[in-house]
This record gives sequence, C-alpha cells and structure tokens, in this order.
Amino acid sequence: MAAVDQIINALTDILDEGKLRTDADSLATHGKDWTKMYEVAPLAIAFPRSTEQVQAIVKLANELEFAIVPSGGRTGLSGGAVATNGEVVVSFDYMNQIVDFSASDRCVKVQAGVVTEQLQNFAEEQGLYYPVDFASAGSSQIGGNLSTNAGGIKVIKYGMSRDWVLGLTVVTGAGEVLNLNSDLLKNNTGYDLRHLFIGAEGTLGLITEATMRLTRQPENLTVLVLGLNDITNTMDVLKSFQGKLDLTAYEFFSHQAMGHVRAHADVPAPFESEAPYYALLEFEASNDAVMDSAMELFEHCVEQGWVIDGVISQSETQAMNLWRLREGISESIAPRTPYKNDISVVVSKVPEFLTEIDEVVTTHYPDFEIIWFGHIGDGNLHLNILKPEDLPADEFFAKCVDVNKWVFDIVEKHGGSVSAEHGVGLVKKDYLQYTRSAADIALMKGIKQVFDPKGLMNPGKIFD
Repeated sequence: MAAVDQIINALTDILDEGKLRTDADSLATHGKDWTKMYEVAPLAIAFPRSTEQVQAIVKLANELEFAIVPSGGRTGLSGGAVATNGEVVVSFDYMNQIVDFSASDRCVKVQAGVVTEQLQNFAEEQGLYYPVDFASAGSSQIGGNLSTNAGGIKVIKYGMSRDWVLGLTVVTGAGEVLNLNSDLLKNNTGYDLRHLFIGAEGTLGLITEATMRLTRQPENLTVLVLGLNDITNTMDVLKSFQGKLDLTAYEFFSHQAMGHVRAHADVPAPFESEAPYYALLEFEASNDAVMDSAMELFEHCVEQGWVIDGVISQSETQAMNLWRLREGISESIAPRTPYKNDISVVVSKVPEFLTEIDEVVTTHYPDFEIIWFGHIGDGNLHLNILKPEDLPADEFFAKCVDVNKWVFDIVEKHGGSVSAEHGVGLVKKDYLQYTRSAADIALMKGIKQVFDPKGLMNPGKIFD
C-alpha cells in the first residue's frame, strides 16, 4: 500500500471540499455498523457525490493498493460495513438524490444513499408504494439494502429487495462503470449481472444508482394481533388465514420480547390476556367482506384452541401501536448488547426448527435471556441472546460463538440459511459452509476475482 499521506492527498483531489474526513469521531462513526464485536480502524472516510467520483476512488485504490469498505446507513447486523484494518470507507451519505421518475413505468431512479423512508415517502407523493420495509427504514440506505438483499416485514407478499430492482449502476472492483439491465422489465440477453451485485455486500464493487419498481398503494391496511397457545399454532393460524386472505405481513414475537418493548416505550398491551407467543397479521381490508372473513377466521382459530385472545385495529393509530409491539423489539433490547442470529428455513419447518433451537440454547445457557421474534410468514426467525449486565462483552460473545455450532447444525439439518436477510459480513463468514456447499463457495470466490482482481472491495467479508 502507498504511503498514507499520498492516499489522503490523492483522495482530497478527487472529492469536493470537506468531503474527506480523518478526525477520530468520523472514523469511529462511519467505520462501523450496528455490530459491537470489532475494533474499528479505518484510514479515512470519503464522501463522494457522483458515480464519477466513486469510479475515481476505486481506480485510485487499484493504483495505490488500498482497500475500500462501503458504508450506507450502517444499520447492518453482520459486520459488513465495519472497517478494521486501515481501509478507506466510502460513505454514500451525500449521494442521496432522486435522479428520475417515470409515472408510466412506475419506477424511480435513486442514488445509493437515498434513505429507505425517503423513497417510501417519494412513492407516496406520486400515489404509489415502495413496499420493502423494516424497523431501520428511517436510516438504512437503498445501496446498503441492495448489498444485503434486505427483506423486512412485507416479504410474504412483496418479496425481497432484489424483486424491486429494474436496473443498477455499479463501479466494479477494477474501476469499470456498468449499467446493468437498462431498467428493462423483460431482458433475456444472457447473464443478469445486477443480481450478482445484489446481496454481494460490496465485495464485487459499489452500487451507485438503482432504478426501483413501485406499485399501487394498499387499501386500508388492517392489523390483527393474536395471542397463541403454542409456537406450533403459528402455522395453524397462517394456513387458515392464507386460505382466505392475501396477507401483507405475518410476524411473530414472544411474550418476553413484548415485555421489553413495553418497558422501553409507552406501548399498550394488545389485550388483557397473556400468551407465550403472539402473531401479527396485516391485510388489506378493502371492503366489509374482507373484514367479515377475518373475523370468521379469528373465531375459528379460537374454537380450535390455537388462539387465546386477539385484537384488530380500528384506526390507523391503533394499527401503528400494534406494529410497535413488533417493530420496537430491536431498539428496546439494544442496551442489553444482544447477540443476534438471523436464520431461516422453509415455512412448513418453522415450528420444529424453532423448538429444537430454543431447547439447545436454553439448555446450554440457562442464565441467558432468549428473545424470539421474526418474519415467520417467510420462515425467517431472529434469535437474540441478551448479555447479562455483569458479564464482560468479550466473554459474552465468546459464549455465544460456542452455541453457534449447535444452532447451525440444526439450520443445516433442516436445509436452512445461517443468514436470512442480514448478510454474512464478518459475523457469519465462518459458518457459510452450513448453508453453501464447497462448490458454491469456490464459484463465488471465482466471481469475486473477475470483478475485483486485486481483492480491494470490502476484503474479509463473506469469505477470506
């Protein structure tokens, strides 16, 4: 690698005035994501404003041989945006413009630093809807969402981030600008390279712009929260409701998880009865017939003994409060330094899968508080192990890493994924083989070599 002063001076020449930072606060803030397991040590933080500046940075990296770590909203939970070894962090905070919009095509071109909520609000202003949604929508950025193929709470109906991408502009690790798919809905002309960059966590290059599809706005979204007798009842309820209603979300959380939310914020309990688990269903109550059907299904679930109690939203405010019971979990447990596992299986295996993992974790770590929640309608579960207050963080993380072997053995047994939507990053790379075969990994390394021949793009993430 070239001398530090040479790199700093060359980056300063590329960027707008004041858009290269080396002060301690900037390095600490922009050199990390939401993981708390790694020492942060970037060389500098670069804030480009255009694809051309990003390209110039990457070409310089190849010339002077320094590594690059991309940084979006830094809401990741797998260490994918952590700079630990003198890398230059490329932050997209100032590439936050809506570039173009087509009402007839129902699509919008955005820079990578556009915040998810910004895109959602823009779509609403046009009478349209961007359906990819999650608790971090107010700070996560589109480039980061695509780099991890983020999912969230609406996957059961709308799919993952990749399902809404018409086109990408990327700068490869070799410094070449590619315009992928030309924003076409139908394009069968060989390999669809945009999907290599979606979910690649910046290891192949940097996404600088994306053209995203929009859809119609949903009508009268209604929320139903049900108290369940047993975790297996989640599937009973899901099958019943999906047979009659088109659900836009199907989430679950434990009573312990709800307790943390209510202790953290002024959120009312959904009803007086207590249940070990809760399901949150969302659907479009576009007419009285849909609401009548929902009530009939609720009564059927109670009669079957699957559901203890329930509540249905009667207003937008009540719907938002019911959603807070689920969406507020991550924020409410954050002070406890949770160790998070983001795992998935096919939906039909969820009850058995969750039961096996819960038994392993509670058996081996009886003194740890276990918090379950997740997007159970698409098979994605979030296992959160909370750090005891008197246990040092390094000891706690070491104990959690020990339990991963048992957890991921169960994931592998059920043909699941060690990372459903958070990416691999640094946290999951040692466990990639539980989900991907040796042949898969070898091919992925070969693809990285093609796009990033010097290995400068987010090195050490996904695999070494």
